[in-house]
Amino acid sequence: MAEPPKQAPTNAPAPRETLDDLFAGKGSTEDFGSTPPPPNRRRRRIGGWIAFGVVLVLLGGLAGTGYYVWTTYEEQIRDVMGWQEPADYEPGMATGEALVTISTGDTGGPISQTLYDAGVTKTPDAFYDMLVDTGQNPTFYPGVYQLQQMMTSEAALEALENPENKLENSALLPEGLTVDQSLPLLAEGTGIPLEDFEAAIADPSQYGVSADSLEGWLFPAMYTFDPDTSATEVIQTMVDRTVASLDTAGVPEADREEILTIASIIQREAREEEDFYKVSRVIQNRLAPDNQETFGRLEMDSTAQYGIGEDDGTVSSSEEALTDDNPWNTYVHPGLPIGPIANPGDVAIDAAMHPAEGPWLYFVTVNLDTGETVFTNTYADHLAAVDQWRAWCSENPDSGC
Repeated sequence: MAEPPKQAPTNAPAPRETLDDLFAGKGSTEDFGSTPPPPNRRRRRIGGWIAFGVVLVLLGGLAGTGYYVWTTYEEQIRDVMGWQEPADYEPGMATGEALVTISTGDTGGPISQTLYDAGVTKTPDAFYDMLVDTGQNPTFYPGVYQLQQMMTSEAALEALENPENKLENSALLPEGLTVDQSLPLLAEGTGIPLEDFEAAIADPSQYGVSADSLEGWLFPAMYTFDPDTSATEVIQTMVDRTVASLDTAGVPEADREEILTIASIIQREAREEEDFYKVSRVIQNRLAPDNQETFGRLEMDSTAQYGIGEDDGTVSSSEEALTDDNPWNTYVHPGLPIGPIANPGDVAIDAAMHPAEGPWLYFVTVNLDTGETVFTNTYADHLAAVDQWRAWCSENPDSGC
């Protein structure tokens, strides 16, 4: 995100109680005061009914009011009343196709998240919870597996244990991986030794790349190779696919490395595809020579983290990452970093060439689960969005903050 989050002032006035507090049991119906939540679930449910009814009365008791309250506070109401959605899909709902990569050392927890990200299971914890509840500890073998979307956790496990679902000589590379993260997946999927891939990337010039490394040039996609394909041929295929994407986006040959650098930042910073083009505009606005607010500094956490190899899965950067004097740290050095920081996909490359129109200089993802991102063009508005992000993180401490 642009600009590091700064410490919120400690002398801010105490916030008024809100409807969120009422449904959460933090407030009462008397001026939305601070009555503590009931000590047991039954009383909590009764309080939820009272809260729901009082809100309807307070807001006029109109039919539209019920719709507003439900759509705004559905999650809280479900929690209070015990109406949670099922964590798993029902049998018979499976459809379509989903490709899932299992890496060496993956266990139930990471695989559970992988299945959810691929659209196989309904919730991030469904698969892992199923393993725990049934007392299973299966052995997972690395590779790319062909499953379906909207499967039950039990069906997903059965599919992963079926050798017929494993795609041989195949590798699935998601967007946003670095070269170091990509090579082990290629080795596991193709059976080619990792050392062969490390040797194959040593000289980028043999692939027509005039850069010191192939960072940004290994296009993220699903690949299937003939059994006798060499590591050099695999890398050439991926570089050729990157060139094809650059050509499709209209990138001049002389600008390829620069556009891949911008696209790689977009890929690591943006959550939703529509935001890719806004992040691209933020980059252009911050690089503009007449910009008197950021003076050419991008101040992107993704670049600072890449510069010192900080990849702990969180969006927050350490003080070391933000201050280290390396050529990728855009908090220290104005302009673009000296090269790409990851492998961007088609959308990121297109966004780098075709930024949206807008005045934005800052952005922050205020909900890491949904990807909701707030774009602003003043530092004061940005700080308000940062406070929104901090509030979300305080309620979701285990969600990658």
